[in-house]
Amino acid sequence: METAEKNRTAQENQAAMNASENTTTTKKKKNKNFGLVLAIILIVGGGGGYFFYEHGLHHEETENAQVKADVSPVISRVSGYVERVLVEDNQQVKAGDTLLIIDDRDYVVRVKEAEAALAIAKSNLEVAQQGVNVGRNQVDAANASVLAAEASIEEAKVRQWRAQKDFERYENLWKDHTVTEQQYEEALAEKQAADRQLELLQKQREIAQRQSRTSNSESTVTNSRVAVAEASVKQSEAALEAAKLNLSYTAIVAKFDGQLSAIDIEPGQMVQAGQSLFNIVNTANYWVVANFKETQLENMQIGQEVEVVLDAYPGHEFMAKVSSFSPATGNTFALLPADNATGNFVKVVQKVPVKIVFEDQNDPFMKKVRAGMNAEVDVHIN
Repeated sequence: METAEKNRTAQENQAAMNASENTTTTKKKKNKNFGLVLAIILIVGGGGGYFFYEHGLHHEETENAQVKADVSPVISRVSGYVERVLVEDNQQVKAGDTLLIIDDRDYVVRVKEAEAALAIAKSNLEVAQQGVNVGRNQVDAANASVLAAEASIEEAKVRQWRAQKDFERYENLWKDHTVTEQQYEEALAEKQAADRQLELLQKQREIAQRQSRTSNSESTVTNSRVAVAEASVKQSEAALEAAKLNLSYTAIVAKFDGQLSAIDIEPGQMVQAGQSLFNIVNTANYWVVANFKETQLENMQIGQEVEVVLDAYPGHEFMAKVSSFSPATGNTFALLPADNATGNFVKVVQKVPVKIVFEDQNDPFMKKVRAGMNAEVDVHIN
């Protein structure tokens, strides 16, 4: 009995010794594993830190970037009811494609009215021009009458001068009783007839001059009427061109190649001049606007290479380059820019928009790019 208890005690002591040895061995193994893990963490962390340090020396990155494109609103230039809509939501269109048609009947009538007004204006111009021709003939006739009267006056003056001389000579001879009284009276009558003839021709010249002045005045008025008629013709021509132009605006066409937005216009709907109907996006030219911190711009320059990754396609890198820098920070162009002119000034790092253009527009993924997509950009500064 005592021997059995001694054996059990010895076994228990041996088991305790074995357990202690196993615990010591486990602790030694754990210490070795901890050191190995710590070494690996230090190596990986140091390598990663060195990598990011070197990467930061040659790269500037930001996630604050979006894809941009030319988005042009399709605007109606005239008012009217929509007759037909020839496109659908998100449709690709070419420059010159007809998008929708506005009922043009009112504008056709306006063109006809403008054509009729132009025809009337041209008729008035022809009448005025005919009046000019008549007036010119009257002026020519009046001027000819004045010239004829002046020529007759010159002739009458010569006759009157000769009759005056003959009368003076006969008067002296009659006083000396050299000529008869009949001869004297004949000379006096000749002189008086010459005087009256000269007076008559002078009055006729005055009448001819008045007629000439009247004709010239009427000709001036007629010429003014022609000028007014010509101006009326030009005005009517301009009105006709405007009517035709408005008629052409009833067919709304695409200004460039691109893709349409959602079409919210239906036939029969009334549209107003200047109303934006829907949008067209120029899918042939996309770019990225990245907002970099002002502290990142020191080594950035135009023309530097850029890697662009879109959130929509994280597995694909687009090659691009820096195109230009905004002339001001984004806050400057904001509708309500921040004003730090207070007693508690807090310096806030500003963001500067940078335009980045894609280098390869033929990249197959460019067909999947859409304006407004978020992007991550990496600029190679060295």
